[in-house]
Amino acid sequence: MKYYISLLSISALTCISIYSIGQIPTKEAQITTAVLAAPDNMQKDATVLGYDPEGKLVTLKKGSNDMICLADDPDKNGFNVACYQKELEPFMARGRELRAEGKSRGEIFEIRGEEIKSGLLTIPTGATLNIFYATEEQYDKEAGKVEGGNKRYVVYLPYATAETTGLPLKPEMSGGPWLMEPGTHRAHIMITPELKDN
Repeated sequence: MKYYISLLSISALTCISIYSIGQIPTKEAQITTAVLAAPDNMQKDATVLGYDPEGKLVTLKKGSNDMICLADDPDKNGFNVACYQKELEPFMARGRELRAEGKSRGEIFEIRGEEIKSGLLTIPTGATLNIFYATEEQYDKEAGKVEGGNKRYVVYLPYATAETTGLPLKPEMSGGPWLMEPGTHRAHIMITPELKDN
């Protein structure tokens, strides 16, 4: 009986292990899909941050240009990857650090805002965050392929306002630029192109 229970326990642990590892795409698949958010001419030489088999964020590929790409988070539904200039990495890394500490979105906003005011952090004016997203159905984790998908762009303009930019504070037409979080350290231009027919 003990032998039977032990076999069941080992079998269960093996299944859990395989299931956990199976949720995280291979290194190659993560790299292939992460760079989809970058401009075409920057994809090949971009640095890619992704997840090891234990789910820890690591550098999967050290690139040679100024683009850093973040692989899809395996713990979230859908597919979402992002690429940004390396000058933004301290700001992005600080956000990840605070999230790991259990800080809320509001707390992260306040903490990074104070750190920017004090000079501990910076957001380069004009730095761009490129986002590529798709539904769960469009994303094949095992093959490392995305069928369809769309892009969205964020251009950081710290403390910008509607008055200093001439931009509206909400979209006035499909795909048109608008200013989000005006007057704050995270003020940025949002550009969401019209959805493609997927």
